[in-house]
Amino acid sequence: MQTRFTEDQLANPLISEAEAILRKCVHCGFCTATCPTFVLTGDERDSPRGRIWMIRDMLEADDQPPSQEVGYHLDRCLTCLSCMTTCPSGVDYMHLVDLGRHHIEENGKRDLIDRGLRRLLGYLLPRANLFHKALILARLARPFAGLVSGRLRAMLELAPKSLSKLDPVGKVDAIYPAQDKKTYRVALMAGCAQRAIDPDINAATISLLTRLGVEVVVKEKAYCCGALSHHINDEAGAKDAMRASVAAWADELEGEGIDAVIVNTSGCGTTIKDYVNLLKDDAAYASKAKAISALAKDITEFLHDDQLCQPLADQNMIVTYHAACSLQHGQKVLDAPKALLTAAGFSVVTAKESHLCCGSAGIYNVLQPDLASDLQKRKVAHINATKGDVVVAGNLGCINQLADVDAPICHTIQLLDWAYGGTKPKQLDAR
Repeated sequence: MQTRFTEDQLANPLISEAEAILRKCVHCGFCTATCPTFVLTGDERDSPRGRIWMIRDMLEADDQPPSQEVGYHLDRCLTCLSCMTTCPSGVDYMHLVDLGRHHIEENGKRDLIDRGLRRLLGYLLPRANLFHKALILARLARPFAGLVSGRLRAMLELAPKSLSKLDPVGKVDAIYPAQDKKTYRVALMAGCAQRAIDPDINAATISLLTRLGVEVVVKEKAYCCGALSHHINDEAGAKDAMRASVAAWADELEGEGIDAVIVNTSGCGTTIKDYVNLLKDDAAYASKAKAISALAKDITEFLHDDQLCQPLADQNMIVTYHAACSLQHGQKVLDAPKALLTAAGFSVVTAKESHLCCGSAGIYNVLQPDLASDLQKRKVAHINATKGDVVVAGNLGCINQLADVDAPICHTIQLLDWAYGGTKPKQLDAR
């Protein structure tokens, strides 16, 4: 892609970084075929190629306020990163769209309602205790969702139909010892929203790891990976959470040591693996962030790479595996979850259009409810067509977004924990 930045503009690190990414784009359009929003709308501005053009034009005219059109279409991007899997030229769209959004946030202006909603979500979601209380209130109001519309309706409808107690994992520093001979020592990201919504995921993760000889360390100060704040361009909140997590795990790494940072929410995993970039300009944290990014692994990636799970007999159960975008496109973890499920004795199938996003994408389903709903219905129909006995995914957001599928749905680690002697997922009991 041809650019026309001046020398003065290229002295700006943001524009210089963007220009290097922009020049890799050859306008081939391969990305349009795998972009969920373009598939829905057919609007070039809702495709990665169209957004790349708009970001270039916006940054070249950086002395002018960003247009509402650019902000509108960048907001509609799910950041699912399917385009990066497709791109033959290696365009780093993930960081380019971050740079574009940062420029808009710094130089544009959102309306009062939009700013207020983003601040509310940015404050509540990373704080598991507060978010859990908010969910209780949302459940009480859920029956009245039909009386309102737009984002408020989406927020109420997304509230879980049933709610467990707040997950105790992550409330305080804790060590969960290996049940047999210790072979590994890992730190587990307890998460924020996940602790408020589904404590069984962390419980299953710890249960399986400790039975397999892995000691699990959980740090209270690693309360949030920063992804949720990063999604809504709250860079201050995002960096605070990132630094806290890096500091907590770095202390453990420099102390008794850890072999990996385990993540069981793939959206968090994509962000933690990118700490090396997100904190590269922070002199106090850059080297520590680089070390943590190198240690970060999705739970299925860790189990598969270290061959911790032995083959089991046929379970006589068909499992529909939903590949979360943050896992397949963000982290490039493609085969590990399916290989683990197959080794555990399950027959694994995938749905049509498995590369397309379900519409969750962090808090996209709140901020862009119409597009998210269309993607949800499309994904649910494809999953139901597989006739699986159970549906699994490696990301809580996807699990909530797909709650209306015909079969029970749970986290991949919950099914694996059950197969290897753990507790049967309550979703299967309900069936």
